[in-house]
Amino acid sequence: MRFVIIGAGAVGGVVAGRLAGSGADVALVARGAHLEAIRRDGLLLRQASGDSVHRLPAYATPGEVGWRPGDVAVLAVKSNDTQGVLEQLPRDVPVVCLQNGVANERAALRLFPDVYGICVMLPSAHLEPGVVVAQCAPVPGILDIGRVPGGTDETAREIAARLTKAGFVSEARDDIMRSKYAKLLKNLGNAAEALCGKADGVDEVAAVLGAEGRAVLDAAGIGYASDAEDKARRGDILQLVPVAGETRGGGSTWQSLARGTGAVEADYLNGEIVLLARLHGVPAPANETARRLVVAAAHRGDGPGSMTPAELKAAIDAATR
Repeated sequence: MRFVIIGAGAVGGVVAGRLAGSGADVALVARGAHLEAIRRDGLLLRQASGDSVHRLPAYATPGEVGWRPGDVAVLAVKSNDTQGVLEQLPRDVPVVCLQNGVANERAALRLFPDVYGICVMLPSAHLEPGVVVAQCAPVPGILDIGRVPGGTDETAREIAARLTKAGFVSEARDDIMRSKYAKLLKNLGNAAEALCGKADGVDEVAAVLGAEGRAVLDAAGIGYASDAEDKARRGDILQLVPVAGETRGGGSTWQSLARGTGAVEADYLNGEIVLLARLHGVPAPANETARRLVVAAAHRGDGPGSMTPAELKAAIDAATR
């Protein structure tokens, strides 16, 4: 089995480095300055235990890979880039969505018979070309996997075993989408964190977004793992630690603003709740407001913390009246 990891950013890069370090066959698809740095210097994986450099085959597009039997396409791009990637893959390759949100699996199922979802619990960072940072130790993350829409098979079990060998906690699960919808609810706060940084009051705004998200999923009849189930699965496994003297700045949306990418995946996080709300005739003004504001901030090139929690709350309150 060769892992072709498409999107070697924070999550994809850490998984690639850990897999390669455990002896797995890994290839990367990246772009821009990050691709240039990987080709020139290798992928630098920074961890509390020390740095490692992984010199891996790296391609600019999936079409350059030279696909072969036994390959697995691991999507680790932001959700807004998924469709373009899927259109470049051979139709017989298994597709693994190592991504936040729940739209990627649906998009893949339109084109591919064998689709797998991974519930990503992997605090990590990618803020400079060629460098990714694993921010938890000694276990870097929890990466449970399952077939979509449900069930497990030998491929899922083998991937879980490979991830376990690489140091992750991973198991094959029959109901992976319940876990992914629960993770979606947690990711609704990404927009608030990106807009407001770590300021006092941001957790309260994130709680409003999560509560509205639960109400929408309930109205849509979509099941998700309870807080108790999620807490039991996480336990005390994920221990954030400083790496090279630096602590975690923020999640994926925060990092997108920090890198000035011009885009965030809020349309597929908060926007998923907005879509479901519209389909089922229920309101979702808080998530629509957060989605709109963080997308606009990305387009303007604003860095993290461009609003205060009070300003974001006022905008949400105005939308609910």
